[in-house]
Amino acid sequence: MKVSDILRVKGGTLYTVSPDENLMQVIRVMAQFDIGSLAVMEQGRLVGMLTFREVLHTIAQQGGDLGAVSVRSVMDRQPVSCSSETDLEQVRPLMLEKHTRYMPVMDNGVLMGVISFYDVAKAVVDSQNFENQMLKAYIRDWPQEEKAASKG
Repeated sequence: MKVSDILRVKGGTLYTVSPDENLMQVIRVMAQFDIGSLAVMEQGRLVGMLTFREVLHTIAQQGGDLGAVSVRSVMDRQPVSCSSETDLEQVRPLMLEKHTRYMPVMDNGVLMGVISFYDVAKAVVDSQNFENQMLKAYIRDWPQEEKAASKG
Protein backbone atom coordinates (compact mmCIF):
# COMPACT_ATOMS: atom_id res chain seq x y z
CA MET A 1 0.00 0.00 0.00
CA LYS A 2 1.27 3.46 -0.92
CA VAL A 3 0.80 6.84 0.75
CA SER A 4 -1.25 7.87 -2.33
CA ASP A 5 -3.86 5.25 -1.29
CA ILE A 6 -4.27 6.97 2.07
CA LEU A 7 -4.56 10.40 0.44
CA ARG A 8 -7.19 9.10 -1.99
CA VAL A 9 -9.35 7.77 0.88
CA LYS A 10 -8.71 10.81 3.06
CA GLY A 11 -9.83 13.34 0.48
CA GLY A 12 -8.41 16.59 -0.75
CA THR A 13 -8.94 18.96 2.19
CA LEU A 14 -5.64 20.51 3.18
CA TYR A 15 -5.24 23.07 5.96
CA THR A 16 -2.39 25.54 5.64
CA VAL A 17 -1.21 28.64 7.45
CA SER A 18 1.24 31.46 6.84
CA PRO A 19 4.31 31.55 9.10
CA ASP A 20 3.60 35.16 10.06
CA GLU A 21 0.11 34.52 11.44
CA ASN A 22 -0.59 34.99 15.13
CA LEU A 23 -0.45 31.69 17.00
CA MET A 24 -3.61 32.38 19.04
CA GLN A 25 -5.66 32.94 15.87
CA VAL A 26 -4.26 29.74 14.39
CA ILE A 27 -5.14 27.78 17.54
CA ARG A 28 -8.74 28.94 17.15
CA VAL A 29 -8.78 27.61 13.58
CA MET A 30 -7.31 24.28 14.70
CA ALA A 31 -9.98 24.00 17.41
CA GLN A 32 -12.80 25.07 15.06
CA PHE A 33 -11.94 22.44 12.44
CA ASP A 34 -10.73 19.82 14.97
CA ILE A 35 -7.33 19.43 13.31
CA GLY A 36 -4.03 18.54 14.94
CA SER A 37 -1.68 20.01 12.36
CA LEU A 38 -1.26 22.76 9.81
CA ALA A 39 1.18 22.88 6.93
CA VAL A 40 3.05 26.18 7.08
CA MET A 41 3.33 27.63 3.58
CA GLU A 42 5.25 30.65 2.31
CA GLN A 43 5.32 31.70 -1.34
CA GLY A 44 3.86 28.35 -2.37
CA ARG A 45 6.49 26.30 -0.52
CA LEU A 46 6.25 24.19 2.61
CA VAL A 47 8.43 25.90 5.24
CA GLY A 48 7.28 23.99 8.32
CA MET A 49 4.59 22.17 10.25
CA LEU A 50 2.62 23.35 13.23
CA THR A 51 1.12 20.62 15.37
CA PHE A 52 -0.59 20.53 18.73
CA ARG A 53 2.79 19.44 20.17
CA GLU A 54 4.39 22.80 19.32
CA VAL A 55 1.26 24.63 20.47
CA LEU A 56 1.18 22.94 23.88
CA HIS A 57 4.92 23.39 24.37
CA THR A 58 4.59 27.12 23.62
CA ILE A 59 1.59 27.58 25.91
CA ALA A 60 3.52 25.93 28.76
CA GLN A 61 6.65 27.95 28.01
CA GLN A 62 4.75 31.26 27.82
CA GLY A 63 2.62 30.61 30.89
CA GLY A 64 -0.50 30.70 28.72
CA ASP A 65 0.16 34.23 27.43
CA LEU A 66 0.65 33.94 23.68
CA GLY A 67 0.45 37.67 22.96
CA ALA A 68 2.21 38.32 19.65
CA VAL A 69 3.75 34.86 19.21
CA SER A 70 3.91 33.99 15.52
CA VAL A 71 3.64 30.58 13.89
CA ARG A 72 7.16 31.04 12.51
CA SER A 73 8.64 31.24 16.00
CA VAL A 74 7.23 27.86 17.10
CA MET A 75 6.78 25.73 13.96
CA ASP A 76 8.84 22.65 13.16
CA ARG A 77 11.15 23.99 10.45
CA GLN A 78 12.33 20.56 9.28
CA PRO A 79 9.35 18.21 9.25
CA VAL A 80 9.93 14.63 8.20
CA SER A 81 8.16 14.06 4.88
CA CYS A 82 7.45 11.33 2.36
CA SER A 83 6.18 11.14 -1.21
CA SER A 84 2.85 9.83 -2.45
CA GLU A 85 4.72 6.80 -3.84
CA THR A 86 6.32 5.91 -0.51
CA ASP A 87 5.28 2.47 0.69
CA LEU A 88 3.39 2.34 3.97
CA GLU A 89 5.91 -0.20 5.27
CA GLN A 90 8.52 2.60 5.10
CA VAL A 91 6.30 5.29 6.64
CA ARG A 92 5.31 3.41 9.81
CA PRO A 93 8.80 2.87 11.25
CA LEU A 94 9.85 6.39 10.23
CA MET A 95 6.91 7.95 12.08
CA LEU A 96 7.66 5.82 15.14
CA GLU A 97 11.40 6.53 15.10
CA LYS A 98 10.96 10.29 14.69
CA HIS A 99 7.90 10.54 17.01
CA THR A 100 6.02 12.14 14.12
CA ARG A 101 2.25 12.25 14.32
CA TYR A 102 1.79 14.27 11.13
CA MET A 103 3.79 13.91 7.94
CA PRO A 104 3.63 16.15 4.87
CA VAL A 105 3.46 14.33 1.55
CA MET A 106 5.66 16.04 -1.03
CA ASP A 107 5.95 15.30 -4.76
CA ASN A 108 8.56 17.33 -6.67
CA GLY A 109 8.41 20.15 -4.12
CA VAL A 110 4.59 20.30 -4.17
CA LEU A 111 2.59 19.60 -1.01
CA MET A 112 0.12 16.83 -1.88
CA GLY A 113 -1.36 16.42 1.60
CA VAL A 114 -0.60 15.55 5.19
CA ILE A 115 -1.03 12.10 6.66
CA SER A 116 -1.40 11.42 10.35
CA PHE A 117 -0.37 8.48 12.46
CA TYR A 118 -4.11 7.79 12.77
CA ASP A 119 -4.44 7.67 8.95
CA VAL A 120 -1.59 5.16 8.75
CA ALA A 121 -2.97 2.99 11.57
CA LYS A 122 -6.46 3.03 10.01
CA ALA A 123 -5.08 2.00 6.62
CA VAL A 124 -3.21 -0.91 8.18
CA VAL A 125 -6.25 -2.09 10.16
CA ASP A 126 -8.54 -1.74 7.12
CA SER A 127 -6.09 -3.73 5.01
CA GLN A 128 -5.82 -6.46 7.63
CA ASN A 129 -9.62 -6.62 8.00
CA PHE A 130 -10.02 -6.99 4.25
CA GLU A 131 -7.40 -9.73 4.16
CA ASN A 132 -9.12 -11.54 7.06
CA GLN A 133 -12.48 -11.36 5.26
CA MET A 134 -10.93 -12.77 2.09
CA LEU A 135 -9.30 -15.63 4.02
CA LYS A 136 -12.55 -16.45 5.83
CA ALA A 137 -14.45 -16.45 2.53
CA TYR A 138 -11.82 -18.73 1.02
CA ILE A 139 -12.05 -21.14 3.95
CA ARG A 140 -15.88 -21.15 3.79
CA ASP A 141 -15.73 -22.00 0.08
CA TRP A 142 -13.10 -24.72 0.51
CA PRO A 143 -13.87 -27.60 -1.90
CA GLN A 144 -15.63 -30.54 -0.16
CA GLU A 145 -13.28 -33.24 -1.47
CA GLU A 146 -10.26 -31.48 0.05
CA LYS A 147 -12.07 -31.21 3.40
CA ALA A 148 -12.93 -34.93 3.34
CA ALA A 149 -9.39 -35.93 2.36
CA SER A 150 -7.91 -33.92 5.21
CA LYS A 151 -10.15 -35.71 7.77
CA GLY A 152 -9.01 -39.19 6.76
